[in-house]
Amino acid sequence: VQLQASGGGLVQAGGSLRLSCAFSGSTFSIKFIGWYRQAPGKEREFVAGISSGVSTDYSDSVKGRFTFYRDNAKNTVYLQMNSLKPEDTAVYYCNVRGFGYNDWGQGTLVTVSS
Repeated sequence: VQLQASGGGLVQAGGSLRLSCAFSGSTFSIKFIGWYRQAPGKEREFVAGISSGVSTDYSDSVKGRFTFYRDNAKNTVYLQMNSLKPEDTAVYYCNVRGFGYNDWGQGTLVTVSS
């Protein structure tokens, strides 16, 4: 599966951004699709996503501020990020997993200034 992420940028604390990730390829066998992020000097961490189309999960650090949703007609997933904090600064990656594959987008940088 090919992934193309976009939407990152510089925003002040309290502001909002929406990330997009368009995917293409063998999408019928997707088991998970979602977002991870990696802050400078830290490990990559889970942000939000959906497994087997059941329910959306969020990390505790973004719950109530971020919303993950999917537009099946456009083969695109989104991450609406509100009330951004400086600690949300990171490179955000979209990820898709299925039988025999675990693919990542190229990452999009989100910088939140205080």
